[in-house]
Amino acid sequence: MASAIVRGGVLTGFVRTIETPCPWRRESVCQGESDRNARQSLGLARLGLGKDWMQFFIDTADVEEIRDLAATGLVDGITTNPSLVAKSGRDFFDVLQEICAIVPGPVSAEVTATEFDTMLAEGKALAKLAPNIAVKVPLTPDGLKTCKALSDAGTKVNVTLCFSAAQALLAAKAGASYISPFVGRLDDISSDGMDLIADIVTIYDAYPDFRTEVLVASVRHPMHVVEAAKMGAHVATLPPNVLRAMFRHPLTDKGLAAFLDDWAKTGQSILERNGKSDDAEPERRSA
Repeated sequence: MASAIVRGGVLTGFVRTIETPCPWRRESVCQGESDRNARQSLGLARLGLGKDWMQFFIDTADVEEIRDLAATGLVDGITTNPSLVAKSGRDFFDVLQEICAIVPGPVSAEVTATEFDTMLAEGKALAKLAPNIAVKVPLTPDGLKTCKALSDAGTKVNVTLCFSAAQALLAAKAGASYISPFVGRLDDISSDGMDLIADIVTIYDAYPDFRTEVLVASVRHPMHVVEAAKMGAHVATLPPNVLRAMFRHPLTDKGLAAFLDDWAKTGQSILERNGKSDDAEPERRSA
């Protein structure tokens, strides 16, 4: 673990320390956690990677959903896969080009081949569609070989279908821009998907030269997002319904209803005062 050295409020360097193994359960406080939090608060953790905030990608190929959610200003990118494109019922390339025009951030487009030569050819073809395409490859030997070749050529690569920290370590070594651990699918088989996120973040933090960002996938509910954010994951890709669920809380609805009811009783309007629209030209005072 590389810890920041700060003297008199000034960063003077880093020191690498060896920590005892720690499972970093969500409820645990582990050795070195304060150092990691200090680095993140200084904006020094994984220097030069991503943003200083968690990014939200939307996991869909539904262009209208993307257009609607992008208008909120909260969408940083899009992830697609062959299943999502099939649901759209539209031409694969038309969908990708339309999405890339709506969202300026990374748009993941997945190859469908399984052997290296064809995967590489597909990846190159997808990368030509738009400058914000990130080619998505599966976490297989040929997939990581393709990842290395595309990454070396300057193409962003999202390595998908990750289910272990060992796999994530290989993806980082292959130069992946993103690693996509599937937390929901691990939960489905009675494993804790968030433990995997904790393990990957810990490993990547231990090696500052790794440039791979943790992209939490197979998100099923808002708490997956919250837990991932607490662990320092860089990105969460959300189904549209999960992002919308993050807005909602029953106490918010109850409080707003009470405020509006009380305001209605006053008979007043913010935009109309004394029968005049608020955007009307103000009266000039005589000299």
